[in-house]
Amino acid sequence: MSISATMTSSKKSIPNELPSPSMVAVAKRQRFQDVLFHRVTQSFSLLVLFALVGIIVSLFINAWPTFAKFGAHFLWYVEWDVINEEFGAAISITGTVVSAGIALLLAVPLAFGIAIFLTETCPVWLRRPLGTAIELLAAVPSIIYGMFGLFVFAPLYADFLQVPLQAVLGGMPLVGWLFGGATNGLGIMAAGFILAFMVLPFIAAVMRDVFEITPPILRESAYGLGCTTWEVVGRVVLPYTQKGVIGGIMLGLGRALGETMAVTFVIGNANRMPTSLFSPGTSIASTLARWPLCCF
Repeated sequence: MSISATMTSSKKSIPNELPSPSMVAVAKRQRFQDVLFHRVTQSFSLLVLFALVGIIVSLFINAWPTFAKFGAHFLWYVEWDVINEEFGAAISITGTVVSAGIALLLAVPLAFGIAIFLTETCPVWLRRPLGTAIELLAAVPSIIYGMFGLFVFAPLYADFLQVPLQAVLGGMPLVGWLFGGATNGLGIMAAGFILAFMVLPFIAAVMRDVFEITPPILRESAYGLGCTTWEVVGRVVLPYTQKGVIGGIMLGLGRALGETMAVTFVIGNANRMPTSLFSPGTSIASTLARWPLCCF
């Protein structure tokens, strides 16, 4: 058989591979659905971005009269004189930053330990109920935390923590000034403790979730090489979930910076610069909560 005859017979044996009109219609419909789904989800994402930009623009517009009157030194001006209408944000900013910093110093190590226990060493039968209990703490209203801090935590904090700390560390050089002031259970440090209670479930829940997404094969390989649990966490889990852990801490920081009523109950609400951890103070959120009451 000649080569031309072979090619002719092979062409006749190949079926017609052109798509049918129904297949073309299905492909066009699926392509349209994919484009529509992409645009809809993209619009949802852009909606969040536009909302954030709108919030920033709104804050700038409403804050501009203050900066136009007092200037940029409003941020570090300490005076708060309602009669003469002289106001500064330095006291509120200091109270907000210090109380939130104390909260993170207390909550982050505890949340890290809770997340490690739940994902690495916790018995299976205890993992779910304990995780649910931690998540339920995030659902407690802030007003409840504030009332708990004022009526339950503050007296215990004054008797069993403030008094011993002041007796032991109050007279020491360099750090003694941090523990001066009245031991009445209220102040910057008390607000930091209450905020730590509030942000702990958020940070712990996020850390637990990001630790659980670590591929099991990485853990098993590390244990197979003879690593201890601490080495697996430090060399495998944490490097893999570093961004998620930082995101959880930032979520807790945002909650601590913006908390209003719980802080208002225990921070002392004094418009003066705190001189120690036991001194009363104020925060940006508590000032905003009290200002309408002062006006009316």
